[in-house]
Amino acid sequence: MTNVLIGLCCAVFVLGPAAGLNRMYGTGDGLLKAQTAYFERWGVVPLELWSGSLRALITPLTALFVHGSWLHLLGNMLFLYVFGGMAEARMGRLTFAAFYLIIGYLALLGYAAAHASSNQTLVGASGSIAGVLGAFLYLFPRARVTSVFPFLFFLPLRFPAWAVLLFWFFLQWQAAQDDPNGPGVAYLAHVVGFALGFLYAWARYRRDSVGVTRGNDRATEGESQP
Repeated sequence: MTNVLIGLCCAVFVLGPAAGLNRMYGTGDGLLKAQTAYFERWGVVPLELWSGSLRALITPLTALFVHGSWLHLLGNMLFLYVFGGMAEARMGRLTFAAFYLIIGYLALLGYAAAHASSNQTLVGASGSIAGVLGAFLYLFPRARVTSVFPFLFFLPLRFPAWAVLLFWFFLQWQAAQDDPNGPGVAYLAHVVGFALGFLYAWARYRRDSVGVTRGNDRATEGESQP
């Protein structure tokens, strides 16, 4: 299911106007107008979402498969590829798919509620992927994650998942506090998605037997680690 979601996001992007590959959307100013109209049609516009429009209520779902640029797409898909497979294996395919869609919808809804008067368009799967990261933190806190950081000269280093993901969450939280008006990256959607994903995993799997949980956690320290 992780691969299916990645494939869908990539297909939607390549076929849409943001990639600049589909000639039916034109070039130059015509392409820019097509991109704007496309994002407004399929993305979340908070002001419209709370206007009572039934069509707008669907956009927190459709926006999960729309991305604004190649960098936006590749960044999101990298995180989904790294963390999605193990989370899916733990939850099961159908549960993971439902989790991905519902958490993403709620994350974008939370962002729209906090910026109810905004007419800026919000697109991207980052709310869903943040939920996957939150669930991963609860399910596999001791898994080893290969990471690169600019301040460490981009050296590939391995850290426990709990350290990497909590650091990532702190950065999103701080950015959301420093950017209350909501332009640019929707950090608040990341925060909401991550929190909801963690809470879901905690509520759903905390009653599992200690032996099963620890066994799965140890297994992530082998070759299957991200």
